[in-house]
Amino acid sequence: MKNSRMVNRLLFFALAAATTLAAADLARPHIVLVMADDMGWGETSYIGHPVLKTPNLDAMAAAGLRFDRFYAGAPNCSPTRSTVMTGRTNDRCGVENHGFALRRQEKTLVRALHDAGYATAHFGKWHLNGYTGPGAPVLATDDHNPGEFGFDEWLSVTNFFDRDPIMSRRGRFEEFKGDSSEIIVGEALKFLEQNRGGTKPLFTVIWYGSPHAPYIAADSDKTAFGALDQPSQDHYGELVALDRSIGTLRQGLRRLGLADNTLLWFCSDNGGLPGITPTTVGNLRGFKNSVYEGGLRVPAIIEWPAVIKSPRITRYPAGTVDIFPTIADLLRLPDSVMLKPVDGTSLKPLLTSELQERAKPLGFRHRGRAAWIDNRYKMLTLDITGEKFELYDLEADPREAKDISAEKPEVARRLREALLAWNKSVSASFAGQDYPGGKVDPKEPRSRNWATSPEYQPFLPELLKRPEYRTAATKKER
Repeated sequence: MKNSRMVNRLLFFALAAATTLAAADLARPHIVLVMADDMGWGETSYIGHPVLKTPNLDAMAAAGLRFDRFYAGAPNCSPTRSTVMTGRTNDRCGVENHGFALRRQEKTLVRALHDAGYATAHFGKWHLNGYTGPGAPVLATDDHNPGEFGFDEWLSVTNFFDRDPIMSRRGRFEEFKGDSSEIIVGEALKFLEQNRGGTKPLFTVIWYGSPHAPYIAADSDKTAFGALDQPSQDHYGELVALDRSIGTLRQGLRRLGLADNTLLWFCSDNGGLPGITPTTVGNLRGFKNSVYEGGLRVPAIIEWPAVIKSPRITRYPAGTVDIFPTIADLLRLPDSVMLKPVDGTSLKPLLTSELQERAKPLGFRHRGRAAWIDNRYKMLTLDITGEKFELYDLEADPREAKDISAEKPEVARRLREALLAWNKSVSASFAGQDYPGGKVDPKEPRSRNWATSPEYQPFLPELLKRPEYRTAATKKER
């Protein structure tokens, strides 16, 4: 009897220890953030694209939390990436447009996780160091490289990149062969495998260069699109490879024993592209660089088997500004890790139960255009300094076909006042009010083309031998 009680007691303590360990693991999950480049809201087969099949994204969506109203922080790339890093709208951070640098005075997600004990790594497109032009290897001397913001490891390029890329591993140039999506997922899995046995949880950022132009797909990836024009064939072929790499990533996480307690978050950096057939934005209005839904709404999925046990689809409005606040909330990081004001909000409650109303509206400001999404209603303007504002009911009219400002004057007045008040706050942040001393560091670089910048001149003769740089390095980027 005494032995039996002893055994039961040991079993109790073992179970308690295991439960405590599991709780501790959930408090410090591995985190993988994945972002496509120029992938529109309509470009998945789970949404019903007429020709593109995305079986791996479909499987991820079927196993996790699929967002059908998820918004990029801005209608193009660098601005949205700044919202992921800060939880703040892009203009607060000085990232007005593509090719603008993220200010070093900002507090970033990666720095917060690094300081919380995470091993951190970035793979792929960076585009927060102030360069325009096609993606070049990031220099070790670049004071806005991923390492300067808190990444321990990085294999990165300044901007978009394609097949057979040349990349920079912490400043050392390396050439690769094959599809760029598969390359960076493979490199990310190497990082995860090398570090999974350590004491640190892992934070991994995978930012694709696809399906951004120029479109270059393997012949085998575009066989299903033979009836389309050549650019569309290659565009969708790049998405076939991207989707396949998602399958490789999910399978790799399972193989490494990391899948169950890894928060895997997929989205795109802005809406879809014009000139591609069939359309990239589904039934939405507008494209990349627009504050209509087609320019802002993007595919998004969170998979986390240990927490999201009942897969579902949500129409709760959320966006990339919510990524930092959500992770900070999950890890119970101190409020001080984020610079105020914060524009995002934590989605932690949404992971386990449905929410109906978003308390904090989503604001967007980009190149003089602005939008304000307050649950079903959306106010937008193509000139924030002007008098013309449009109001749409996104539940009744997701295509934004009918401006209802005249029909709903009180709603229009309320949203316009809120948007203008928020815009005033953003302007104060842009001027540096949120930083110590109340001003922007004058050493922050201006946007410039890397091919004409002095720091790249020693590398230019070799880089310009490559066709992607010869033909595009000095062209104006969209």
